[in-house]
Amino acid sequence: MAQTPDPAPGASSRITISVDAMGGDLGPAAIVAGIEKSAEKNPDIYFLVFGPKDALTPEVAKTRLGDRCEIRDVTEVVTMDAKPSHVMRNGKGTSMWAAVDAVKAGEAQAVVSCGNTGALMAISMLRLRKLPGVDRPAIACLWPSRNPGGFNVMLDVGADIRADEKDLLQYALMGGSYARNGLGLKKPRIGLLNVGTEEHKGRPEIKNAHDLIATAAPDGEFEFVGFVEGGDIPSSRVDVIVTDGFAGNIALKTGEGTAALIREFLQDAFQATYLSRFAALLALNSLKRLSKRIDPRRVNGGVFLGLNGTVVKSHGSADATGVSSAIKLAFRLAESRFTERLAARVASAPVARQDAGQENTAKAGHSEQAE
Repeated sequence: MAQTPDPAPGASSRITISVDAMGGDLGPAAIVAGIEKSAEKNPDIYFLVFGPKDALTPEVAKTRLGDRCEIRDVTEVVTMDAKPSHVMRNGKGTSMWAAVDAVKAGEAQAVVSCGNTGALMAISMLRLRKLPGVDRPAIACLWPSRNPGGFNVMLDVGADIRADEKDLLQYALMGGSYARNGLGLKKPRIGLLNVGTEEHKGRPEIKNAHDLIATAAPDGEFEFVGFVEGGDIPSSRVDVIVTDGFAGNIALKTGEGTAALIREFLQDAFQATYLSRFAALLALNSLKRLSKRIDPRRVNGGVFLGLNGTVVKSHGSADATGVSSAIKLAFRLAESRFTERLAARVASAPVARQDAGQENTAKAGHSEQAE
């Protein structure tokens, strides 16, 4: 079978990012400030910003965005406590819905939102639809690691708590494609999260997924390292960690909480005595490097994989730096035509080809019966 390589980002051209300006905990001011930071760093980004015009116009007026930002007046907002099912039925007039629709209409190449994760996934699936061959989309996040690039990819981290062996195979293919486009890795190493590295451990679907992923590795242009454990998530052993959304979300929230705890412990330790405060001054540059390395704002942005469009979910509490980081990720994926390459990658999977063959056989059978 011919391989389907993921390209390096193409020639520079204007990329339009659709932004839901009303989803963040800090309000539209932080989101507009993040948009301005991105615009200053990259002259090739244009923005469609969705939200109440009365609230957004004064914030945009404070910036130097000029004609690189267009405000789309949308009065309703998806709240953080809104149920996804309710939003699917009643969310058409919201800024989140309109921002996603801009991608569907081809006005933007990617959408960024700090809003309700469940609602954003529900709207994205409803408006953009799943890629052919994808049963369950996944949310992928970047995790600080010992790898030279500084990060690993992990998915799923909360799109769906369930995943069978076919889903896990698709996650591996999507995660590998994301690592190539998002991290620039030609042949990413993929591991399957389990309770141990021994082959006899784990649930039946995990064991079956192991075999499927190993079979798909040569054509998928990735290296499958087998089972990995929780301690391998930030390690240099792998580049992509595949798991279901239940385990992935728990690991993600645990990691974020641990990083915050370490930061607080360090602050307490260096403020305990006059001597420790003096030591903190001597170690100031090293502490700044550590703080930057574990700063969640630098890796802000979970990508919804498996949809007909690029959707980046920013943390609800993101400030201007965090929003700018999410926009940077959305731009990089849009510039590399990530969704198109991901669709080709999923379609090339052995399971996808098998399903397509079964579907064609079934259609032929129905046609013969009709005759």
